[in-house]
Amino acid sequence: MSRLEFPPVDEQLKIIRRGASDVIVEAELSQKLERSRRARAPLKVKLGLDPTAPDLHLGHTVVLTKLRDFQELGHQVIVIIGDFTGMIGDPTGRSETRKPLTRDEIRANADTYRAQLGKVIDMSRTRVEFNSTWLSALTFEHIIRETASLTVARMLQREDFAARYAAERPISLHEFLYPIAQAYDSVALSADVELGGTDQTFNLLVGRDLQRAHGQEPQIALTLPLLEGLDGVQKMSKSLGNYVGINERPEDIFGKLMSVSDTMMWRYFELLTRIPPAEIATLRAAHPMDAKKRLARAITAQYHGDGAATEAEAHFARVHQHRDLPDEIETARVPADGGTAAGRALPPRGAPWPLGLVLKEAGLVSSTSEARRMIQQGAVEIDRRRVTSVEETLAPGREYLIQVGKRRFKRVVLGSDG
Repeated sequence: MSRLEFPPVDEQLKIIRRGASDVIVEAELSQKLERSRRARAPLKVKLGLDPTAPDLHLGHTVVLTKLRDFQELGHQVIVIIGDFTGMIGDPTGRSETRKPLTRDEIRANADTYRAQLGKVIDMSRTRVEFNSTWLSALTFEHIIRETASLTVARMLQREDFAARYAAERPISLHEFLYPIAQAYDSVALSADVELGGTDQTFNLLVGRDLQRAHGQEPQIALTLPLLEGLDGVQKMSKSLGNYVGINERPEDIFGKLMSVSDTMMWRYFELLTRIPPAEIATLRAAHPMDAKKRLARAITAQYHGDGAATEAEAHFARVHQHRDLPDEIETARVPADGGTAAGRALPPRGAPWPLGLVLKEAGLVSSTSEARRMIQQGAVEIDRRRVTSVEETLAPGREYLIQVGKRRFKRVVLGSDG
C-alpha cells in the first residue's frame, strides 16, 4: 500500500479501536480520517517518550504497537523524545515530587531507545524529534502566555495533583508546567492524534486545550491500557520483577510468557500481538497450553525473529516440559485472605504475595532468609520456570507447581478460602 493510499475509514477505525481504552473524540477522528483519505495526506500521529529508563519492557510496547498500526495504515508517526520535559519530571501517578533527570542521563537513555523502538515500529518511516528543539527556545514571556490558557482549578482536576493537595503534600510549581510543556509539543507539531497510556489522559487533553488556544484543530486523544505484569495484578514494572524486557534472551521471554495465567494471556494477545481475531477465537477453543505457546512464539519472534522463537520453544520443551516429575506431589493450601496466621502478618485480600513468604508458608523452606538464598542460587522454579529475582510475587487465586532444589515439589494453592 502506498503511503498516500488509505483504507476506508471504517476499516481504519476497526484497527485503531483494537485494544484502545478511549478515543477522544471518535467522531472527530472519523472526520480527520475521511479528510486525510480524500486529500491523500497522512495524519500526524504523535507519541511522547520521556527517556527515564534505558530498557523497554512489554508494558511500554502496548502504545508502540498502536503507533505501528497507524504507521501501517499509511499515517506519519512522530516520536517525541522528551529531553526537555524529562528535566522537569513527569508527575503522573506520583505521590511526591519526582526527581528530574540530568541532560546526560536523558541523552544516554534516548540513545538506547532508538534501537529498541526499531523492534516495534519502522524507524525508516518514523520522524524522531527532541522537544528541547522548540521548548528551549521559549522565552519567559512565551511561557506566561501559555500558562494563561489554563487555570489552577483545571490543573487540580488531575487525580494525582488533587490527592496530593488534599493530603497537604507538596506540589512544586514546575510540575504544573509538565502537562503544559507536553501540550506545547502538540502545538509545535500541529498534531492530529496523540497516543498515551490511560495515566496520560489529562496531559493529552491539555494538548487539545492548548491547540484550541493557538487556533489549531484539537488533536484526538487515544489512550491505551496499562498492561498488568506476569503476576496478573500489578502494572508491569521492573521494580516489581513482573516484567518481560524486549531485550531479554529469547528463551527467557518465551519462558516468562508461558507463566502467564490462562486468563491473562488473552489480554496479552489483544494488546501485544496483531494475531487476527479469528485465529484468537480458534485458539480459545483449543487447549490453553497450545494457545500460550502461540502467544509466546509470536512475541518472542517480534523481538528476536522466527528462528530464535523456534529455538526458544524447543528450549522450553527440553528444559521445562520433558523432565520427570514425582508420581505424587503434595498440595499445600496457603491462605490469602489477609489477617494473620500463627501470629504472622499476611498480605491483604487480593494482594500479590512475595515469593519468599509463599515458600515459607507452604513449608518448602524454613525461613524467608532461606527462601531468598535459594532464589538467588537459581534453585527455585515456578511452573517449571526458573526464578532468580527475590522481588518475584505470586497472584492469589491460582495453583502453582513450585520446586525448590532437586527434590522438594509442591502444588501450592494460593487462594482466598484457605
